[in-house]
Amino acid sequence: MSDREDILVGDFPFVPKQERAQQKRNALLESGHMLFFSKGYEHTTAKEIAAHAGVATGTFYRYFSDKRQLLMSLLEDKLDKLLPPEPSWLSCDPEALLASLLEAHNDRLKEVGLRRVLPELLPKDPELAEVLSVARRKIHGRILSGLKQVSECGLTWKDLDMDTVTWSIMVLAENGPDKEKQSGKQADYHELAKVMCRMVFPPDILKKLRTEEKSPAE
Repeated sequence: MSDREDILVGDFPFVPKQERAQQKRNALLESGHMLFFSKGYEHTTAKEIAAHAGVATGTFYRYFSDKRQLLMSLLEDKLDKLLPPEPSWLSCDPEALLASLLEAHNDRLKEVGLRRVLPELLPKDPELAEVLSVARRKIHGRILSGLKQVSECGLTWKDLDMDTVTWSIMVLAENGPDKEKQSGKQADYHELAKVMCRMVFPPDILKKLRTEEKSPAE
């Protein structure tokens, strides 16, 4: 966890060392995770988290300053899982690789299970918003750097601004999982990857890359 994430979590009122106390704290974390996921952040209270965990409200405040600290505890070391993947554009078949990265990213989001609380929290939590913003800028920079390398090899469209392409790819990657909720259909990662790759490569280049991948085995 970075120093910035340490600031987000802050100092706990009490850090349990005995197994029984640790079990109570873990029960509160599991309770908060379930309620944040099912009800959202704003509609979940510390009292409800404690009741669902089977402990008194005072016990909640023994371990956590407030529900935000509990949420930050759930998110620590998981913020990177909420951010879009970084494609490898020099792969022989970037479309297939990107599809697998997008699917793995969606699986990570489901594992964390807290993505729905961020839109509620970010407008009211500038520190968390800044941490995520810094992380997104770093990923943007790495994706852009990769696209520039491919562009220097003469493989991309000549008339597109790679910075704008990078931003578009990140938007698609971050909002792709929402397609399932909006359309009621399971996300097709290959179709999503196809759209992204078409923004980067002309069709003849994609065909050439796929052909080069098959050549060694033939």
